[in-house]
Amino acid sequence: MHPAFRVATVTDPDAHELLAEYFSMRAAGFDPAAGTYRTVFPDPARFTEPAGVFLVVDDEGSPVGCGGIRMLDADRAEVKHLYLRDAVRGRGWGRLLLAELERRARELGARESVLDTNVALEAAGSLYRSSGYVEIPPYNDNPNATTWFRKEL
Repeated sequence: MHPAFRVATVTDPDAHELLAEYFSMRAAGFDPAAGTYRTVFPDPARFTEPAGVFLVVDDEGSPVGCGGIRMLDADRAEVKHLYLRDAVRGRGWGRLLLAELERRARELGARESVLDTNVALEAAGSLYRSSGYVEIPPYNDNPNATTWFRKEL
């Protein structure tokens, strides 16, 4: 069985609920020595075509995950807020969602994808590396990030 992806606004009730869960999970696992986790709900305009896209992942009609892509400039897209609920982790759906976001980034004109993550998110780092992302120097000043990645699309 494969997930279904649907375009949503970040203010859609399902998307907002998933984002709130994601931010709560991130805050709970954030290293206090690194400071306080900063929660910033995404600007809807940055995740609406042609600036970007936000997807909700459905499993038999129930929302179970989300992720977005936003264009940083004409050639570069950024992956944001890739999240799956515990109940569907381990099925390979994170990889499918990442591939779908990359496909949509190419449709928006991106030739490369970048993202930031935190070293505490070991599964995410492993997913990105095994999907062809390579570590790069920081491209932003995200206080929640410890690692930055890039992939040619």
